Amino acid sequence: MPKAKKTANGKNDTGANLGFEAKLWAAADALRNNMDAAEYKHVVLGLIFLKYISDAFEAKHAELEAQKAEGADPEDPDEYRAASIFWVPKEARWSHLKASAPQPAIGTLVDDAMTAIERDNPSLKGVLPKDFGRAGLDKQRLGQIINLVSDIALGSSADRSKDTLGRVYEYFLARFASAEGKSGGQFYTPSRVVRVLVEMLAPYKGRVYDPCCGSGGMFVQSEKFIEAHSGKIGDISIYGQESNYTTWRLAKMNLAIRGIDAQIAHGDTFHNDQHPDLKADYVLANPPFNDSDWRGELLKDDKRWVYGVPPTGNANYAWVQHFIHHLVPTGLAGFVLANGSMSSNQSNEGEIRKNIIEADLVDCMVALPGQLFYSTQIPVCLWFLARNKNNGRFRDRRGETLFIDARKLGSMIDRVHRELTDEDIAKIADTYHVWRGDSIGNWQSAIDNYINLPGFCRAATVDDIRKHGYVLTPGRYVGAEAQEDDGEAFDEKMKVLTATLRRQQAEATKLDTMIAANLKELGYGT
Repeated sequence: MPKAKKTANGKNDTGANLGFEAKLWAAADALRNNMDAAEYKHVVLGLIFLKYISDAFEAKHAELEAQKAEGADPEDPDEYRAASIFWVPKEARWSHLKASAPQPAIGTLVDDAMTAIERDNPSLKGVLPKDFGRAGLDKQRLGQIINLVSDIALGSSADRSKDTLGRVYEYFLARFASAEGKSGGQFYTPSRVVRVLVEMLAPYKGRVYDPCCGSGGMFVQSEKFIEAHSGKIGDISIYGQESNYTTWRLAKMNLAIRGIDAQIAHGDTFHNDQHPDLKADYVLANPPFNDSDWRGELLKDDKRWVYGVPPTGNANYAWVQHFIHHLVPTGLAGFVLANGSMSSNQSNEGEIRKNIIEADLVDCMVALPGQLFYSTQIPVCLWFLARNKNNGRFRDRRGETLFIDARKLGSMIDRVHRELTDEDIAKIADTYHVWRGDSIGNWQSAIDNYINLPGFCRAATVDDIRKHGYVLTPGRYVGAEAQEDDGEAFDEKMKVLTATLRRQQAEATKLDTMIAANLKELGYGT
């Protein structure tokens, strides 16, 4: 099994790995003597955000200073907005805060800075934390953190191209999720789980929607995916919603620091859908697992429940049907759910699942290994739905579903957490792409090249699923792993499949050339 990459000091590479995060984390962690992780998360991330926009502003300010002879005005807010850089008024600039860090009034000064930035940048209105001046926050510790953050370069063009801030942000979100335990999952989905969803769906172009977007990780990975595959990040439009106000603020900041333009609304998705008319090309989501407090009794006659009324005691199938409702006729959805969603027959859930299967919407099911999440030990799976399995983008998959059992993948990164490696993610995603017949990027593949691998993957028919009582647990379908089928055997088979496809394509091209030549001799063609 491939292991997580090692750093120079022998530790697993699990996040930003920039060299200064541990020192910064230690300072932030020291605040826990008088507040819990849920609170100090906003203190630290708020300061990092403030440092970033100030650095970006100062870099542009210096550039404009050098251009004053040509008519540039370093104090004109429009100069910055034209370059997609936030305008930072004088009282909010980091140099001012750093100089004031030792003062007892530093908390109030940070609050004033946040207020000033929101005042001059409407897109940030109501987003930034403004409780640094409260009595319960240790101002000496706050000053120490400001000094530490001061040593990190975040906003220059070089740092932005390396996504330094984005990586620091992701590192801290992960650490805060771990520190908060169960509640951490409300705002953070492990980036490797998000990557599996994104790599499988491959959202290159169109509208991407997450109605329970947490801190916005799904959107960040979608943009990273497009960039990595030489696409244009502007080719996707992003829509999201988050019911938790403080988490919504995190999402807005997380996307703002990366320059991602997104329509992220605050509110309860079930009872106050902020995008009621949206039809998305892709849905990417990690809804709350087994939510029993979603007030489903108020939505008995909702138009979204096409496949059955979901139980009031569990929102899983309410989320599934909400996702389906917001897809275009050719749309695809990928989302995380608790394993129980694949087999539960309680309170009409089995009937809803049966109706969704009979409607031929289930494209692929992936069972994930345990211990991937900071927030829960509940085993989870990935669902992939396709509104139309014969939409022309891939091969005709009507009446078929792919099952992948990935429970044996991943490597332990500490005593209690597992992480999927790059090789694991590629193994899962490539299997799906080969099976569905992608013609995107490096996956040039067709169904003739797909092979069922006992213990890992199997393509099943709707009739197969009926025989299993409409249970979607991959272990029921993939069977036992053959003794000789280890990771190397799978990799070799994938190489053979790719080589076979290329040979077939070459032969087809040669045959077309011969046919054209013969027709020309007979007087047909040009």
